[in-house]
Amino acid sequence: MLFSWLPRIRACGQGTNPALDNRWARPQNQPAKQPGIQMPLFSLGISHHTAPLELREKVAIARDEIAACTTELATLPGIEEVVILGTCNRTEIYCLSSHDGRQQVLNWLYQSRGLVAGELDQHLYVHQGEQAARHLVRVASGLDSLVLGETQILGQLKDAWQQAHSAGTLGKVLDRLFQHTFSAAKSIRTESGISEHPVSVAYTAVVLARQIFGSLSSQTVVLVGAGEMIKLCGLHLKEQGIAQLEILNRSKSRAEALAQELGAGAHSLDRLDEVLPKADILISSTASPDAVIARGDVKKALRARRHRPMFMVDIAVPRDIDPSIARLNDVYLYTIDDLQQVVDENLEQRNAAAQSASGDVDQAVSSFMRWLYGMRAARTLKKIRSQSHEFEQELTDRAVKRIQAGQDPAEVITQMATTLTNKILHAPSKHLREAAEKQEYEVLKAADRIFR
Repeated sequence: MLFSWLPRIRACGQGTNPALDNRWARPQNQPAKQPGIQMPLFSLGISHHTAPLELREKVAIARDEIAACTTELATLPGIEEVVILGTCNRTEIYCLSSHDGRQQVLNWLYQSRGLVAGELDQHLYVHQGEQAARHLVRVASGLDSLVLGETQILGQLKDAWQQAHSAGTLGKVLDRLFQHTFSAAKSIRTESGISEHPVSVAYTAVVLARQIFGSLSSQTVVLVGAGEMIKLCGLHLKEQGIAQLEILNRSKSRAEALAQELGAGAHSLDRLDEVLPKADILISSTASPDAVIARGDVKKALRARRHRPMFMVDIAVPRDIDPSIARLNDVYLYTIDDLQQVVDENLEQRNAAAQSASGDVDQAVSSFMRWLYGMRAARTLKKIRSQSHEFEQELTDRAVKRIQAGQDPAEVITQMATTLTNKILHAPSKHLREAAEKQEYEVLKAADRIFR
């Protein structure tokens, strides 16, 4: 939906992924929103789907800013509830307002981030009502992530919810929406299995090691190199509770820096002969132009290990491990091409899982919207009852005074009943006449159903 005050804003998700162009469409089995009912729930954001990194950096709201920013947004006229989600790939603001507060939030975003007028027009997306709820469920389930099915985003959303709670900007509606989303995302991940298939080379290496050894809690791992890929492997391995981790690198100081972060031992690469026999699992990624692990090194290590198997992963280009080592007994050697093949297959499985999850997303959104519309109906009924009771009290007080003044009770009561009926029906009658004049037949049909 494009709004008149944002003439050039990209339609929700449009143009980012042709395969997902219909992901925002209302499911056929869900009723259309009734005309005339204002939906004050909306979200506004920017992500890797719609904006380059240099623009996302400008919009980004740091974690230590979020509490102050949510409080500031909540002071804008009509803004009742606010949650801000800030990650490296997206900045999103979820709001509940007593009227259309999107323009105010947009103005605040431009001013607080020091942006040039119109700078976000081609990159911002806005979701309203049901679509805002659907977007949040997709985000929490990893269906909108850069790495499809990643799990980190759910923790980031919980942190955003907690910060809003602490800042006092979380009310009944957004609290219910986020709590409902957390539960739905967990169920969607479990039912679809979208997170079961690793799609990063580092994590795939760890998963393969676990498949070979089962539990990694008694295994010693040797990492060769100290770059980002080795660091990611080390982090994944630590999560698996490995028994011992050793890091080798040409620069011992870099090995020591990474070892301190991972709680590992650090060695220079010239101690390979000493460390290699300990390796149940070895992962290598250096920038060396030549192999750093030779066939003779591994044969010697296998003898020292009494031919206990070694799992070796070479994710370097050029390769760090002599390819002929793959022909040795008791060695399982995988290259980056082997892992990439697994990653590609897993990505296909994640895409299939994402498609299968669409029904679960619709069901989760439908459930929340039923609650939201029910709550809004209850709020309307409360207003009607309150106004009717005010009429009732006013007319009762007036009738009592007239009876006390000696007027005929039957005449007073009859007049009170007539006046009360007219007062209650005046506003609905007026609006129904206006709807008829404007040929708003849906309103007339709704009134007929309500008062039937």
